[in-house]
Amino acid sequence: MKKIAVYCGASTGNDPQFEQATIDLAQWLVKHDLELVYGGGGVGLMGLLAQTVLDAGGVVHGIMPQNLYDRGAGHPGLTDFEVVPNMSIRKQRMLELSDGCIALPGGPGTLEEIAEAFSWARIGDNENPCVFYNVDGFYNPIQQMFQDMVNKDFLTQTDFDKLGFIENLEDIYNFMDSYEPPMIRQYNK
Repeated sequence: MKKIAVYCGASTGNDPQFEQATIDLAQWLVKHDLELVYGGGGVGLMGLLAQTVLDAGGVVHGIMPQNLYDRGAGHPGLTDFEVVPNMSIRKQRMLELSDGCIALPGGPGTLEEIAEAFSWARIGDNENPCVFYNVDGFYNPIQQMFQDMVNKDFLTQTDFDKLGFIENLEDIYNFMDSYEPPMIRQYNK
C-alpha cells in the first residue's frame, strides 16, 4: 500500500470525536508512510484531514471537480491538485491513484463514494480494499443494511466479508494489508 483514498465530508459534524478521528487517521497515514488521496477540499473534515497530513510532513493528492473548484472549495498548498470535469471522473481518478479506500463519518456523498468503490470491487473495476472507519459505531446501521442484503441473497457473505467496518486504525491497516479482492462476478444465462 502506498496511497489511500479517504472519503469524508465538507463539514465536521457535531461531535468532536469525528474531528479527533480525522486527526488520528491523518497521523496514522503519515506514520505508515501512506499518501493521502482525497477530494481536494479545504473545509470540514476534508480540510482538517489534509492539513493535518501536511503539517505532519505527509503527501496529499487532491482531486476536485471543476464546479466545486470554481466555488472556492479547494485546499491551497497540497502536494498536488488536479481539477477534473465532474464528480464521476473525480471518483474514478481517486480509485486509479489509490491502493485502498477509507470512509470517515460523513454525509450522503461520503456514503455514496465508499459504496460505489465497494460495488466496483465486486465487478472487477476496483482492486482496493474498502473500509468504513466506524467511529463510535457511526456506520453500524449501514453495516446492518449490508447484512440484510446478505440475509436476503442480494450479497454473498464472502463478498460482505471483504468490506471492513472497523473502529481501530491498526485493525484497518491489517485488514487492508491482507486484503484479497472479491472474485469477479460471473453471469450464467
